[in-house]
Amino acid sequence: MVIYVVLGNFTDQGIRAAKDSPKRAEAFKKMAETFGITVKELFWTQGPYVVTVLDAPDEFSTMTLSLSLGALGNVRTESLRAFPAADMTKVVGKML
Repeated sequence: MVIYVVLGNFTDQGIRAAKDSPKRAEAFKKMAETFGITVKELFWTQGPYVVTVLDAPDEFSTMTLSLSLGALGNVRTESLRAFPAADMTKVVGKML
């Protein structure tokens, strides 16, 4: 599985219905499951982001989820591939 950190920003539509955001988050978790993705964590920040940590089988499923979510019109997302310490140790071990 591949870990992604997703930064989401409310659109104008999404912020107008912010009180429905927790319900939409539950629907998002179910949507993610249809792509084989597990939502590990989801945080609303005081800053501009809703931060989500995903465990996904590959980048294609993550891309499909992001596009499907964006098409609903409530958030825009930016997905960041994340590496745990063990993987980063392997990466830096191959550096020249």
